[in-house]
Amino acid sequence: MKQLNTYDTKEEGEAALAKIDGPKRLASERDSTEVIYNLFGTPSWGNFYKLGMFNLIELKSIVQQKQNGHPFNEKKHQEIITMLQYVAQSFELEVPRHWV
Repeated sequence: MKQLNTYDTKEEGEAALAKIDGPKRLASERDSTEVIYNLFGTPSWGNFYKLGMFNLIELKSIVQQKQNGHPFNEKKHQEIITMLQYVAQSFELEVPRHWV
């Protein structure tokens, strides 16, 4: 398990915890007078998608447009892929070829 995200409220953290698959836990951390909630789980594109992270929902739309031969925002596509390549290195994942 790795830290996937951080939330400001317990409710946000618990909602995110309910969305992801695999081993998971929510841990609170106090810093002076503030409490934050760290979400730990299996780093996967599916879990990141369910959490609405890394523009994966937008990427899905772009990839569908591209595959159907429709015009798509090439600049935005490249920006997302560049970010995902960094994410992939950080979490030991591979960017699926059909996304590129």
